[in-house]
Amino acid sequence: MQRDLDRLSRETFDLLVIGGGITGACIARDAALRGLSVALVEKNDFAHATSAHNSKLIHGGLRYLRNFEISLVRESLRERRIWERTAPHLVSPLPFLVPVYSGGWRTRATLAAGLTLYDFLSFDRGWLDDPAQRLPGHRWFGAKDALAREPRLDGPGLQGAFLYYDAQMYAPERLAIECVLDACLNGCAAANHLEAENLLQRAGRIEGASVRDAMSGARFDIRAKLTILAAGPWADIFLSKALGGASQHKLIRSKGIHLVVPAMTRGDALTVAAQHGHFFVLPWRGCSILGTTDTAFDGLPDAVGVTEADIEQFLGFVNAHLPSARLLRDHVRHFYAGLRPLVDDGAGDTYVASRRAELIDHRRGDGIDGLVSVIGGKWTTSRALAEKTVDLALGTLNLPAKDCSTARARLPGGHIQRIAAFMTDARAKHGELAGIDHLARLYGSRLEQVLALTMSQPDLARRLGTTGDVSAQIVHGVRQEMALTLEDAVMRRTGLGQLGDPGKKALETAAFVIAGELGWSETRKRAEIDSIGHIFRTVGTQA
Repeated sequence: MQRDLDRLSRETFDLLVIGGGITGACIARDAALRGLSVALVEKNDFAHATSAHNSKLIHGGLRYLRNFEISLVRESLRERRIWERTAPHLVSPLPFLVPVYSGGWRTRATLAAGLTLYDFLSFDRGWLDDPAQRLPGHRWFGAKDALAREPRLDGPGLQGAFLYYDAQMYAPERLAIECVLDACLNGCAAANHLEAENLLQRAGRIEGASVRDAMSGARFDIRAKLTILAAGPWADIFLSKALGGASQHKLIRSKGIHLVVPAMTRGDALTVAAQHGHFFVLPWRGCSILGTTDTAFDGLPDAVGVTEADIEQFLGFVNAHLPSARLLRDHVRHFYAGLRPLVDDGAGDTYVASRRAELIDHRRGDGIDGLVSVIGGKWTTSRALAEKTVDLALGTLNLPAKDCSTARARLPGGHIQRIAAFMTDARAKHGELAGIDHLARLYGSRLEQVLALTMSQPDLARRLGTTGDVSAQIVHGVRQEMALTLEDAVMRRTGLGQLGDPGKKALETAAFVIAGELGWSETRKRAEIDSIGHIFRTVGTQA
């Protein structure tokens, strides 16, 4: 997978997809698998924003039942099973405990009814060949048994806890990149760090986009019969600029922050109800993720970040509703913020606003041919949204309908029959690598391709920091996965920065490896190291 700027500048494609988050990645993959010629461009790196900065859950949306969004929940539960099957290395079952502290029998009865309906709607959760990927139904633990399973639940008035299951992504950014990789393996021409600056318009028709290469500053046009905008939180801003006026299709942006702290549970996730909403305690890579806030964000999407006030307020919220947490600022190892792009349905409250998606054919309303926008939606249902988008594209282009295969086709690292056996084999073959479980989860059936680099260059087996990542991943990221910056390598091709600042030595080693691959000068290498520091600092904090 390499940037082919020459091809992007020369060909006329069936589809140009603008936006390399999970929505754009899924659309490009689906279209390429159906035989369309596809171009995919992303102004930063693939999955650099919302698609990576989330709770890392593939879930049915249990709380959406409160709003009677039955069809969205059912779609999400179906898609959860599909992700488990097509990417078993990156998506796996996760048990959740929902403690009940007050409210008496009514609270318990309401939760029991909701979880029973959730189980009913996920009737296909066991339709997987791999027993390790099947999800059980819910059950109830009394207070004594709940505390025996998870002491962290201890608190005044504990009545017990419900246990239910959803699924977790080991690395959402890697899952999105595998979608891009699969698109490229099937003929898509993709490029990151290539910004669509404007749309090409002629006689009321969109014919592609003018783009700028952030690496060289070069500008050129990409031409396509149909352009699809999948720009997440940037979508309405881009539309307003490109169409020469305020777009009638509005988004509300919801800011969600997450905190990474030392492990708080024995292995279960916690869903803790609060007066206004809920929060999660999610076990992940030997730590816990606390998530998430849900507040309206009115600034420019590029400016979103985490402030010290955000952290203080969220820790106070968690401590108030889970007293056993007793969290302090010093416990926070890492933090990140993402923006949910929500369709403005007039709800006025980001927490209750629907997570539905909207697919817009701009021939209707705007009178502009050749342009489709995809706004809203959620990670879990991105594949299904892509299927609907490509169905629309085929009709718009007057092409014969072709069946979508992404519900069955495994992702490049997903060719695994039994995940437990795969992990056992990986440990047996590469037990000398302390981080083999981590590497096997990141790459799945592509693991040997990555580790083959260490056969010819043993120094590439050198560990980077304490996360289990090795230098070979950076070389592989440059050669096979379009890593062009140190941030690309540290935050999305490896897990080196996912648990917080990996330290000066690890960053310098990573920079040395990628500099050797890309031919950077010492000045460029130092600049890359300096530029990554903002990720590990709160907004307003000086370097």
